Amino acid sequence: MSTSLPERAGRHCQAALNTLHSAHYFSPDLGRELAAVGVDDVTAAYFAVRSAAMGPVGAGVVTATFFNFRHGLVARHLPAVWEKTTPSVALAARARAVDATLRRLLGEEVLASAEVAEAAGLALRATEACVRTARPLYAAHADLPVPEAPHLALWHAATLLREHRGDGHLAVLLDAGLDPVEALVSHTATGKGMTPRAVLGTRGWTREDWDAAAGRLRDRGLLDADGELTSAGTALRTAVEAATDRLDRAPYEHLGAAGVERLTELGRALASAVVGAGAFPGGTFGKN
Repeated sequence: MSTSLPERAGRHCQAALNTLHSAHYFSPDLGRELAAVGVDDVTAAYFAVRSAAMGPVGAGVVTATFFNFRHGLVARHLPAVWEKTTPSVALAARARAVDATLRRLLGEEVLASAEVAEAAGLALRATEACVRTARPLYAAHADLPVPEAPHLALWHAATLLREHRGDGHLAVLLDAGLDPVEALVSHTATGKGMTPRAVLGTRGWTREDWDAAAGRLRDRGLLDADGELTSAGTALRTAVEAATDRLDRAPYEHLGAAGVERLTELGRALASAVVGAGAFPGGTFGKN
């Protein structure tokens, strides 16, 4: 396969597919399906379904692999959630929630389309070049079976590509000297991350934690007094993403430039439809 991909091609492709993956986290279908198996807290449900592929793990494993959650919040729900359900039951509930979410947001005609089947085939082909080494969340999900339905196979492949990139991204953040809250603050300052309100409402950090992290970034010359990235801060975030791209290049090189371009086109069309259908609450992403 050709390795002459346009700059950031893999990043753009994965970003489109990640919209499809992430929609179920904000869906009422996930809460309903998890409540039906005994998990009625939305935060516990998130920890359960995303970590279930790793087995009945405790708070330490989830804090390490999810990275940007306060350990105290994780420990409040794990391993206690496994007294209410099991990883296999949680995974089955997640699959039902994903199916219901995509059917509601995209409609039966789209899910049955040739485009969704084509996207699934391309995305699965890309995952053939993903590697398990030092990528725990990806490796755990890679051991799960590929669903038969094309829209679920596409979602599964999108999940693998998301976690593969994410595992590498965490190594890059550590190398850049960014702790979990500093990573969140600096990402939000780019305008592409979650808003401070969304972070503080879901990650367990306090306003004091956020302000302290912002202070550390200012001390390093990465953030200015108004909370905007300095030129050095922008350069660091750019370098972080570029290094993540390098660690994540294999699946997209394997798919090839034409395949990546087509998968990105298909993924963006589906992502646009998902967003247009109201998958994500207002105020979730951005600087404010």
